[in-house]
Amino acid sequence: MRARVLGPERLQDQGVGLQQEESANRAIHALLCDPEVRDQVDLVLTWRQGPQQSADDGAYEAWSARGMVRFSRRLDHSGGLAFELLEVVGENPLACQDPHALRSIEQESLAAAASGFSAEDASRRFIAPEHQSYPFAYERVAQLFDSPHAPDLVLSLRDWTFGTQPGQHGALNVRQSRTPLWFSGPRVRPGVYAQAARAVDIAPTALAALDFPLIDGRDATGRLASERGVAPDVYLRRQDGRVLEELLDRGATPPRHLYIVLLDGLHASELDDRLQREPDALPNLRRLREHAAVLASGSMVNFPSITWPSHTCIGTGSWCGHHDVVNPSYYLREQRETISPQGQQIHTEGFSSRDVESIYEAFARVRGDACLTAAIFAPFGRGADHAVLEGRNLCHRANLRALHEELARDEDPRWREDGAEDALKESGLDTRGIAQLFDLFRSDDIRSPDLVFHELMLTDGVGHHYGPHSEGLRAALAESDRRIGRILELLEEQGRLEQTLFIVTADHGMAPQDTSLRANPARHVGSAGIASVVADNMIWLLDLAVEAERAPDGRTGRVFVWENDRLPSGERPPLEGAGVRVQAHRVGMPPEVVAQGHSGPGGVFGFSTPAELDSRDLLVSVSHDGFNDRRLRLDGTPLALDLRRVLYGPAVGAS
Repeated sequence: MRARVLGPERLQDQGVGLQQEESANRAIHALLCDPEVRDQVDLVLTWRQGPQQSADDGAYEAWSARGMVRFSRRLDHSGGLAFELLEVVGENPLACQDPHALRSIEQESLAAAASGFSAEDASRRFIAPEHQSYPFAYERVAQLFDSPHAPDLVLSLRDWTFGTQPGQHGALNVRQSRTPLWFSGPRVRPGVYAQAARAVDIAPTALAALDFPLIDGRDATGRLASERGVAPDVYLRRQDGRVLEELLDRGATPPRHLYIVLLDGLHASELDDRLQREPDALPNLRRLREHAAVLASGSMVNFPSITWPSHTCIGTGSWCGHHDVVNPSYYLREQRETISPQGQQIHTEGFSSRDVESIYEAFARVRGDACLTAAIFAPFGRGADHAVLEGRNLCHRANLRALHEELARDEDPRWREDGAEDALKESGLDTRGIAQLFDLFRSDDIRSPDLVFHELMLTDGVGHHYGPHSEGLRAALAESDRRIGRILELLEEQGRLEQTLFIVTADHGMAPQDTSLRANPARHVGSAGIASVVADNMIWLLDLAVEAERAPDGRTGRVFVWENDRLPSGERPPLEGAGVRVQAHRVGMPPEVVAQGHSGPGGVFGFSTPAELDSRDLLVSVSHDGFNDRRLRLDGTPLALDLRRVLYGPAVGAS
């Protein structure tokens, strides 16, 4: 018996539907072949609907210049996730999924040299796709298309080809996806561990260490334990991750408190290299690491590997396709508008789905009203009692001002001297975060937090501005280490240090960029004449849904035109005024226009047809301002580009 297919969980219009074959294939071809962008795009990823038009009838696709792969997501015989390859043309671009690849500066340097780039100049240490890895690629791609907010196409760029900043991230590759991951404190078995981990594993592992109860929640397959016929087996309402049991000593006394330190955008190999080469550097991080379970290859973050989706992933134990914050900015098809949590910055917790549970909400559920939780400048703070970015501030403003003056001594003067305004701002915000922490823990009005999710943002801003392997980043790490020292001293003062489980991680990696390119390849689809909405590396195609039918007597036909994207009601709005042309194609003769006009009320255009011609010989063209043109035969057959043939050669043909 074949395993059950698990297509997109909440299929609406994400991915490539049957009405989008033409525009999607044109876009993929342009992105991989047009000289303006072909050397910048690594992968174009999508889910494509099958002829049955159901979530379980279709396949995930990864297209690249070197080959393509189609795969499905299925339930395996044990009830977990499995992935089946359906088709490979040329080279499978996702074949290498080694989570241990490129985990050191030395390995990165060798890969850069093999790619034809500099091994010595950190700012030019670029790594070509053939020397990359894409850990957990099938799962990380598939999960994205579970959300109705997901795009039709998403790009993963070559390692060095985005934007104007010296450091960037967002891609599927290991270099931009790997982050440090340490667990330090009670119930942890210290040591270095070789197994692979994902960002969704962090929350369940922490809650298991804290002895939280198992609940009847949804696992990575989207099914409740009760639906799977098993006892409660997850710690959160939706839990895509697993408990890293190897790291835990279940027989030891559990911690009482949890402290997550997130060093935003920190490149894992840079941290490891600094600790190995400079024994006196980063004493406070080193102090945590000495008693930590360290994942040698770190953890692999959400795809896209970028701030808002990844923070929410860590804070819920679920991928972005389930918590619904799929990108820093994304298009809501049903509303016909683009929203931007990252652009908005504050009051963004409402963008996440209520079908997932935050780690703050889990603490409240288990420990009740007496428990206090804090999100210190963490972009995701839903359910936290103290979350300044959400307008919940339990601190005393007068105390914060006084504390800020004292704590500002930790700030490196180079940001001001270099005129690095973003770094200067983020350094100041990190100081304010420590001030909040001091006031919360020393307050006589409230109990100290049981959970702190603390974002230290300086490493991200400096990595962007100076590069991920720069002297600036070294200074940012040293400054962040001073703040971690403040945290440890405070918890020691409060008598909490020995009862606290620390997690040290990041929300994404980072790679050096060729800023001279000023590259933003997703925007090229507009230049190629393809109507779309673009946000970062995501593309939402603006398409027409067209159906054609012919009367049984062969004398008349009708064309129906709608907007392809549905409204909140689930209906597709009909389009009046769409231009329609019908051409007859006779063997050995030039095309003949047999009907031409515009769709009327209800999006309908009726016309007379030559009774002697087969419907396959009548070509219908439909156009409307703001949408991609459609071409199909009167029998309904779409006329889409044969991608396999044009990308990989005539011998491949259509399939």
